Amino acid sequence: MSEEWRRLAPRTLLAGVVVLCGVAGGAAVPATLGLAGSRPLWQALAWVLAGAALLVAGGGAADWVRLRRTRYRIGPERVDLHTGLLVVTRRSLARERIRSVDLTANPLERLLGLVKVRIGTGEHSGGDSTLELDLVTRAEGERLRRTLLERSATGDPGHDGVLAALDPRWIRYAPVSFVAPLLGGAAAGAVMQVSDWFGAQDEVLGWIGDRFEDVPLVWMIVDLVLLATAAGVIGALGLWVEMWANYRLEREPGGTLRVRRGLLTARSVSLEERRLRGIELVEPLGIRVVRAARVDAVATGLAQDDDDKHADLKNLLPPAPRAVADRVAAQVLRETEPPTGAPLAPHPRAARTRRLGRALAAALGPAALLAVLGLLLTPVLLYVAAGLAAVLVPLAVLLALDAYRSLGHGVSGAYLVSRSGTVRRSTVALQRSGVIGWTVRQSWFQRRAGVLTLSATTAAGEGAYHVYDAGESQGLAFADEAVPGLLTPFLENAGAPPTVR
Repeated sequence: MSEEWRRLAPRTLLAGVVVLCGVAGGAAVPATLGLAGSRPLWQALAWVLAGAALLVAGGGAADWVRLRRTRYRIGPERVDLHTGLLVVTRRSLARERIRSVDLTANPLERLLGLVKVRIGTGEHSGGDSTLELDLVTRAEGERLRRTLLERSATGDPGHDGVLAALDPRWIRYAPVSFVAPLLGGAAAGAVMQVSDWFGAQDEVLGWIGDRFEDVPLVWMIVDLVLLATAAGVIGALGLWVEMWANYRLEREPGGTLRVRRGLLTARSVSLEERRLRGIELVEPLGIRVVRAARVDAVATGLAQDDDDKHADLKNLLPPAPRAVADRVAAQVLRETEPPTGAPLAPHPRAARTRRLGRALAAALGPAALLAVLGLLLTPVLLYVAAGLAAVLVPLAVLLALDAYRSLGHGVSGAYLVSRSGTVRRSTVALQRSGVIGWTVRQSWFQRRAGVLTLSATTAAGEGAYHVYDAGESQGLAFADEAVPGLLTPFLENAGAPPTVR
């Protein structure tokens, strides 16, 4: 039988009023100061308080109407949501299509015992693939999650329970991520932007100049970079704490993986195991240097919206020691040994040559341009070009050689494994049964080098995972071994090294 129609939590009104009071309070101070310049202070306060009261009352009334006009129902086959006043929206999702029920709550919502429930199908169809209940009680949110993700028990119950929990020592990986320099640059840009808003940018630049008046230009730049880096490190540590505090990865009875995390904004993401097609081990350069990795899910039902706040649904494990990442990957896949740790076949030397050529072209291109300008304009640019080449060429060669060493592919039990990348190295273990097609690509340069790129097409994750610059016969033999019969109709000379027709 279908449930009765239910409404959102009445405390939603209180949450909305508190937010509006904060907005009104934040706008009241500058508005009062602005009005006080042309009229008495008491009159300015009266106008501001009247505007604030109107804002809070109007927003509260709108929330009350939304609360009264929004209702939802969990039926045996469908989930229904009706909302709207002038334009009434009626939406419905088939329960069999539901792939995720995610709960989020900001600090105010947590204080009031409320959560936002996001019910998704994981399809790339915009807002038609999700329903959002904003807001319900925490108990109701948990009930909805259990009810909508309830499935008959699958797998070995002995594997249920906590798969991973937060180790505070993992915070040491936050400063070596790419987030730190980005936050440092953002902090420096924010200081200049805010000072410009208040017309004080010249004073800020003057103050910086006074501090470094007797310091050579090179050391001043170094000092400013170090200050920005320190700000970025502090920001990265704070962001890590906010994102990963209280982290737990659990397998619940019935075959559901659940990730819970967040300090101020609590998040709960659920993923059905039957939608899991593999694991991606991600090693950004800084994190890889300290032998750590992150674990992401390769699954259907995790289609990303344009809304960036849902872009982290696939994260199963924060950057952690590589041994921990491999162990968690094996536990998530219910394997005794992690496929991501399997030995991989190296790629031919032609792949190394291609990476060296591209890296040198990228490094020498700017230097060559500066050299040409130096010949035409001023010899100073020639010295700049030489210095740029001296710095970029060794770095490019090192990255190219590392990119070549990172290439690899292989078969590990029920999974095909592919690894590539240097700035962001990725090792993907994809279920062989989840591969629905192969794409073989060969550019003119690849044909001359005797290599090709294979793409395993799947309905999960990014839709395709690649094996870059494998040898021709090597790559085709791997594809035929990984998914027997799928590529066979397109191969010729079965007794000889395989080639594409």
